[in-house]
Amino acid sequence: MLNSLAPRADFPLLAGNPGLHYLDSAATSQKPAAVLNAIRDFYETANANPHRGAYALSAKATDLYHDARSTIARFVGAVDSDCVLFTRGTTEAMNLIASSWGHANVRAGDEIVVTALEHHANFVPWQQLALATGATLRIVELTAQQTIDLDMLRDVVNTRTKLVAITHVSNAVGAITPLAEVVHLIRARSAAVIVVDGAQAVPHLPVHFDALDIDFYAFSGHKLLGPMGIGCLVGRRTILENMPPYQFGGDMIEWVRDFDCTWNVLPHKFEAGTPNAADAIGLAAAVRYLEGLGMANVRAHEVALLEQAESKVRALPGITVYGPPPSQRSGVLSFSLADVHPHDLATILDQHGVCIRAGHHCAQPLMRRLGVSATARASFYVYSDGSDVDALVGALTAAQQIFAAVD
Repeated sequence: MLNSLAPRADFPLLAGNPGLHYLDSAATSQKPAAVLNAIRDFYETANANPHRGAYALSAKATDLYHDARSTIARFVGAVDSDCVLFTRGTTEAMNLIASSWGHANVRAGDEIVVTALEHHANFVPWQQLALATGATLRIVELTAQQTIDLDMLRDVVNTRTKLVAITHVSNAVGAITPLAEVVHLIRARSAAVIVVDGAQAVPHLPVHFDALDIDFYAFSGHKLLGPMGIGCLVGRRTILENMPPYQFGGDMIEWVRDFDCTWNVLPHKFEAGTPNAADAIGLAAAVRYLEGLGMANVRAHEVALLEQAESKVRALPGITVYGPPPSQRSGVLSFSLADVHPHDLATILDQHGVCIRAGHHCAQPLMRRLGVSATARASFYVYSDGSDVDALVGALTAAQQIFAAVD
C-alpha cells in the first residue's frame, strides 16, 4: 500500500479524524500544524499593522510580512519579489488584471483568447471584458482527452490577439498544459499578454515564473496547505508599473493632494488597505513545508496514487473517467457512474467517510463539451495514501450495489 508523503499526524483535522478519507484537496487542502502555528504565533507575538507604526512591534510585523513575500517569491521562481502581489486568491488576481490592465488596454477590434478548459475565474472576467470593450472573445476547443487543442490555438492567435488566458492545470479534469510549448506558440504569432491560472499547478508542480516567459501568473494559498483568503498575482514589472491601481485607499498612495494623487511603488500600489499579514505569514509557512517535502516528490507521489486509483476505479462497471492519462494530470480523478447523479454519489460516499467533490467545478463550458451537467471528482495530495484509494473504491462498489438494488 502506498504511504502518504506527509505524515497524517502533521494535519490536526486529519489526525483527529482517523476514519476520514479526504479526497477534495483540489477544492481546498488541509492545513499542517506548522501553518496554524505560524498564524497563531503572529497574533500572539507580533500583531500590529505593518508599514503603519514607528515602534518595535509594528516593525516586527512589517519584517514578517516582507519575509513572507520573499519566501513565496522564491518558491514560484520570481526573483523580483516586489512583483508578487498579495490578493485574496486567484479569482481576485484575475479580476485585478481585467479591471486594471484590461480596461486600460483592450479596445473594440482586439481579440481575447481563452480555452474551454478554464475555471470560471479565468473565463468570465475575459468574457465580460470583451462585452464591455467590444473586443472579440475567441474560445480554443479541446481534444478528446480534454486537453487544449494546440492546433486550434495556433490558428486562433494572431496579430489582433491582445490577451491569452490559459490554465496551467485544469481543476476539473487535472489536465496539465504543456506551458512552454503553448507560450512559444503564442509568442511566435502575437505580442499578446499571457495570463496563466496556476491555482492547481503551484500546489503540485515545480513552478518558475521567471523562466516561463509569461506576463501574469496567479495562484491561491488554500490549495497549497495555506490559509483561505490569501493568494498571489505574479506579474512582469514593466507591465505592473504601467497599470493603473485596482483599488484606492491606504498604503497604495504616495501623495494625496486636494485634486489628484500619486501612487506608491510596487507591490504597495496594488495592495490598498490593511494587509492580510497573518495569512501571508501562514502561506509562507505552507511554502516552507512543501519545500521540505520537495515538489518533485509531491509530483511523483500524486502520479503513483493516481495511477493506482484510476486502475482500480476503471475496473468497476459503468465508470467513465475524464481527462488525459495520469502522467499528464495532477492528482485529480474526475469520473461519472452510469445513471447516477454525481451529487447522489457523493452523498453515499460521505456515509463511508470518503469526501469527494460533485458538480460542474466552476467549469460549465467544459461540462457542456463533456456532455454532462456534472462529474464526481476525487483529488489527492501529500497526505493521501493507499488507504484513501481503497476507501474510494470500496465506497463506489457500495454505491453501485445500492443503485442496483433500487433499479
